[in-house]
Amino acid sequence: MQEPDPTSIFDTIEFRDSYRMSYLTNAVIVPTYEQIRKDFGIIRAEYHLLMCLAHYPILSAQEVSRLTRRPRNSISRAVHRMLDVGYLDRAPDPNDGRQALLTITPAGRRLHDKISARLADRQEQILAPLTAAERQQLDRILQKLSVHAAALPS
Repeated sequence: MQEPDPTSIFDTIEFRDSYRMSYLTNAVIVPTYEQIRKDFGIIRAEYHLLMCLAHYPILSAQEVSRLTRRPRNSISRAVHRMLDVGYLDRAPDPNDGRQALLTITPAGRRLHDKISARLADRQEQILAPLTAAERQQLDRILQKLSVHAAALPS
């Protein structure tokens, strides 16, 4: 039996655009994160902490969850592990004793830089067929959709 073309479902699925976005995201993320797990011993939620803290100097775990739309429990587990291995630091939030504020350590920053380069390379492989004009158009569309999605309830 011949394997089906993985893109043939795009013609019949009821939520075509969402599925295509998911398919493309998985094409970037899944093989890259599998290699990251093997090479660096961290999982996706752990990298998401590094990614957010590389771009925002101080965040709570709740803010990371909101920024990434990842479940709070997966971010909480990731925080504990990343603290244990020295990629994050934590300090009490002076405004809310129930919260802790997180920062990335120099070791965490170095790891983030290595991983983000791999993800950028894989993204380039996926986007290679697009012209410069198409990439600009895609960028505008994705930005518009992202802003809209950010305003929707979780």
